[in-house]
Amino acid sequence: MNKGVVFLVAVVLKALASFLASAYDPSPLQDFCVAIDEPKNAIFVNGKFCKNPNLTLAEDFFYHGLKIPGNTENLVGSIVTIVNDYEPYGENPPHIHPRASEILIVLEGTLLAGFVTSNPENRLISKVLNKGDVFVFP
Repeated sequence: MNKGVVFLVAVVLKALASFLASAYDPSPLQDFCVAIDEPKNAIFVNGKFCKNPNLTLAEDFFYHGLKIPGNTENLVGSIVTIVNDYEPYGENPPHIHPRASEILIVLEGTLLAGFVTSNPENRLISKVLNKGDVFVFP
């Protein structure tokens, strides 16, 4: 076979193969799932009963109580966490969590935390956090 024809066939096959390849992060079926005990009032997503996302509140992603010191009486004598520090009026640029979550804990001061849902309403769910408060970003 002519080298030019072989090269052309190779380029065409590679182009077709790369056209069929799909390298992207598909949208999740739902942004988040707030666990709910009563399945009668829930929606069923990926095998879990979840609170209707249109009925979620900031309190569903909030915990008040980390200002109570943790127990460090263990083999290593510590509690390990990942920490972000914010200067006064500092901010965290908008970002996404494909198939992941983020937990924010306020150690000192006050912080406005929130996120925007990607369901059709694009709702802002936010809360002012104080020392010891926790907020979950789904």
